[in-house]
Amino acid sequence: MVAGLIVAFTIMQLIVAAINLIFPLKIKGDDQDVNELVSVMIPVRNESSNIISILTDLQSQAYKNIEILVFNDQSNDNTENIVSDFARTDMRIKLINSAGLPEGWLGKNYGCHTMAQYACGSYFLFIDADVRIKNNIITSAVAHAIKNKYALVSIFPSQAMITFDEWITVPLMNYILLSLLPLVLVHASNRSALAAANGQFMLFKADVYKKYLPHKVMKNKMVEDIEIARFLKSNNEKISCIASETDVQCRMYNNFNEAVQGFSKNVFSFFGNSFLLSLLFWLITTFGFIPVIIYMPVLIIKIYLITVILIRIFTSLTSHQHVLLNLLLLLPQQITLGIINYLALMNKIKRRYVWKGRKIE
Repeated sequence: MVAGLIVAFTIMQLIVAAINLIFPLKIKGDDQDVNELVSVMIPVRNESSNIISILTDLQSQAYKNIEILVFNDQSNDNTENIVSDFARTDMRIKLINSAGLPEGWLGKNYGCHTMAQYACGSYFLFIDADVRIKNNIITSAVAHAIKNKYALVSIFPSQAMITFDEWITVPLMNYILLSLLPLVLVHASNRSALAAANGQFMLFKADVYKKYLPHKVMKNKMVEDIEIARFLKSNNEKISCIASETDVQCRMYNNFNEAVQGFSKNVFSFFGNSFLLSLLFWLITTFGFIPVIIYMPVLIIKIYLITVILIRIFTSLTSHQHVLLNLLLLLPQQITLGIINYLALMNKIKRRYVWKGRKIE
């Protein structure tokens, strides 16, 4: 019975992964018709190593009708000076310094909400400092939103991975997302449970944002992006979520500790904020082969093993990641997912996280 359920679940994963590979969502729109003012907003805290790159990328965009707001969340590095230097030579750039974090707010959510009060655009683009953009992605994203009347367009960046530590951590989030959620249903279904978003790149229609003030509604949520997507869908707003757009790239973490701490903040959100479902997923995808091998006939075992391999291949291809590396590192990745779940549970029990040098209760 258990072995049969494991096989059925794995086949379901394969179907979802195949749908995301065969029917990839792409940025679509008529670039020539777009001339809306876009307010690009970047919340930063100690981002001196990244802020130059993203500001340079924004200045290099062919789409020039933008304003750039940077919210400096009490950085103690050189972030403020760098942004000030850019602002002196580009009148589109404005630095907003935080006077302190109000009670009940998380830093990024407060920064995004504050910038939105200053923004004048018809579209609000929230983007993280460690993201890199190229070609004409702003034009394309706005055109995509206008053409399809989306309240929110969110993009999962293609992930740049250099070290072994990154390869055994970063691919996990795409593996979970792309094997459990058919992204075509994010915009095709009205169910709020079928929602996804990535806070690294979120483009809102400004009047929709002002109507709901989503960062204020989610002011104390660590995984505000997915919560906002679900909130908008529950209010019958159309959203679009696009996986691994190559014109948006990001190197999220530089080492193992950063990665597992970072992912431990949001791993439960993929499972409706349920530790039990997250744990069950890890147990099935890590140890599910044991009951299958013990109780299933040889043919089913072969089908099961082929299915497991195909899931990794499909999710890697959709994510524009190295297929062979993800296959070779399958076991270390699963061990890492167990560590992430453990840390997430400990943080949940203690009700305390530390991020960017700030304790989050």
